Amino acid sequence: MDGIVALRDAADRSRFGGKASALAHALTAGLPVPDGLALSADGVAAVLAGDPAALELIENRFGDCPVAVRSSCLDEDGASASFAGAHESLLGQRGTAMIREAVAQVENSGSTAGAMAYRSGLGLAEKAAMAIVIQEMVPADIAGVMFTRNPMTGACERVIEATWGLGESVVAGLVTPDNYRVAPGGERLERILGEKDMAIRMDPDGGTTEVDDDRVHKFCLSKKKLRRLDELATACDSVYGDTHHDVEFAFHGKRLFLLQRRPITRG
Repeated sequence: MDGIVALRDAADRSRFGGKASALAHALTAGLPVPDGLALSADGVAAVLAGDPAALELIENRFGDCPVAVRSSCLDEDGASASFAGAHESLLGQRGTAMIREAVAQVENSGSTAGAMAYRSGLGLAEKAAMAIVIQEMVPADIAGVMFTRNPMTGACERVIEATWGLGESVVAGLVTPDNYRVAPGGERLERILGEKDMAIRMDPDGGTTEVDDDRVHKFCLSKKKLRRLDELATACDSVYGDTHHDVEFAFHGKRLFLLQRRPITRG
């Protein structure tokens, strides 16, 4: 069915939304993006209706492997509105039944009071069609966010926040992440230790769980990892023809992954 496609084939923003479109471009350019599927609004509706063909596509693609189910609303991750944190992302979802329920939760998150207030504040329509990305899950050892320009001053430097485990602990405000400033080329300009006494990790039964972490006084990103993030920023410049990126990333072992990319915006 054409409402559910391989993520690398989801370049049409008008059908699959900003998040899926950006990741499709990254995948086809060879950036280290976890692969998966993209669902248009029609594809979302098919999954929610229990369409056998739609559910079979998901079953055949993922089986029991854990996935991240993320919103890709049609006006999300744009130049004037990011919707960062406004819509649901559900991590570590296992099996078709759990993924289907996660799709329902993400779709419903577009109608919450917070999401609708955000839209109203930007003068957007009350509700836009919700497309969705389903990605192979990265069991992150370290995760975070990188702005390839300083979002406060506009300075040409990388501003990075990172923590142990999955990045959701930062999104949920459960930890204060380490903060880094890095010059283009990878030189570390500044680092500030956060307070990271817990981490969010995948639950073997599906979903995620909170665990204590005793590395609260240890920086999570080495100079080598900071240089690799700088290299990823430079690669994004080439792929997107811009130098202003808001990137979510994860390290698993020695591998660095680009989880999502949007333009830097104040919206």
